[in-house]
Amino acid sequence: MHATVQPAVHSRPFHAWRAYLLEARYELLRQFREPAFVLPTLLFPTGFYLLFGVMLSPGGANAQYMLAGYGVFGIMAAALFGFGAGIAHDRERGLLRLKRALPAPAGSWLLAKMVAAMAFAALISLLLGVLAWTLGDVSLAPGQWLALLAVNVLGVLPFCALGLYIGSLFGANAAVAVVNLLFLPMAFLSGLWMPLTVLPDIFGRLAPVWPAYHLGQVAMKVVGHGAGGSAWLHLGVLAVVTAAFFVLARRRLAEAG
Repeated sequence: MHATVQPAVHSRPFHAWRAYLLEARYELLRQFREPAFVLPTLLFPTGFYLLFGVMLSPGGANAQYMLAGYGVFGIMAAALFGFGAGIAHDRERGLLRLKRALPAPAGSWLLAKMVAAMAFAALISLLLGVLAWTLGDVSLAPGQWLALLAVNVLGVLPFCALGLYIGSLFGANAAVAVVNLLFLPMAFLSGLWMPLTVLPDIFGRLAPVWPAYHLGQVAMKVVGHGAGGSAWLHLGVLAVVTAAFFVLARRRLAEAG
């Protein structure tokens, strides 16, 4: 009798990092295939900066200030709508339960959304930088350009956390409405569009309650328009906001199952 030789079966070793990369890739593809999300996210901050920071700013006097302000404005939208509305929509469709049942690393879907938000933040920052440099007559040192990019990319984290908490509390339609109610007033009251000194004193006193104010102040300091206060204090507040909302959102999602 002759022994039957079984063909060798070669299987690729599983690496957890590949799962994270694939999840991030698919999330980016999904978001870039949604024009209703991509176009407003990219065009609103760049269009507003082109209008108010370049065309309506004689001699480019406010171009640097608005470069920092509209950068924060843009990344807020990418994070809040990407997480707030996105998580609520996925949760409503049962996608989060499906993700938990799949043999994927825990939290890979969350990390993928964070990577997507950071990618949009980088793209917004680069587009604004090109407009500021070519049309706004903004001249910054290379270190300042890199620092501003880093502030915008990492600055999505507190708003991702806030959006995640909103998405864990509300359904898809309600989450969009809540984000809209929060997004524009927070941008205005944080001094992203104009200095708080031109508004009544009460707005300046209340501004520190908004995370956008603290991120805006860090960005303003990079371009030389900070209103005072330690950058480390602003960064500390943003770190606390990020941790607090992530913990609250995680607890809420755990309770919701």
